[in-house]
Amino acid sequence: MAFEGSDHAPAPVLASAVKILIAGGFGVGKTTMVGSVSEIRPLRTEEVISGLGTGVDDLAGVEEKTTTTVAIDFGRITINPELVLYLFGTPGQQRFWFMWDELARGALGAVVLADTRRLETCFAAVDFFERRNLPFVVGVNCFENAPVYRVDEVRDALDLTDEMPIALCDAREREPSKEVLVTLLEHLLKLEANIRRAPRA
Repeated sequence: MAFEGSDHAPAPVLASAVKILIAGGFGVGKTTMVGSVSEIRPLRTEEVISGLGTGVDDLAGVEEKTTTTVAIDFGRITINPELVLYLFGTPGQQRFWFMWDELARGALGAVVLADTRRLETCFAAVDFFERRNLPFVVGVNCFENAPVYRVDEVRDALDLTDEMPIALCDAREREPSKEVLVTLLEHLLKLEANIRRAPRA
């Protein structure tokens, strides 16, 4: 047994690194969420929306938006000394969806951000992760003056099972955003426990 001050100090515990995607439609708050929880200065690939996007990117409901992610957002958050999350925010516009397959490589799970003013903008992300059997949870970003729906109403609108966790949040704030990530981790642990309990063929 090693004691403090002895020559045989315990080996440091290496943190497990987990890759998490933050996905969803254009303008739902992905960049904002990564920035609000990251303990490092987040890497952003935002560009000013220009005339090139006219007629291509749908700005309905987010007319005030002036910048857009053209590659990824990247941040990091330490949940505890043994668990570090690396966050990758995906671009929301359809013309950048080709990048999602590469970003999903090695990811343990995802958060699909939803905007109740434009729930249809997260359909593609939900479909993407369902088709690839990549576990995800839904985070409803509660914008000011947005319609307020119950969790079960959001679940029905997105055609999700009762087992799918849905969390309300304000992506601008660290703690609510962190709770969405904790919800995802708890969901992943539950899925892993169910796999272990399943009878072997």
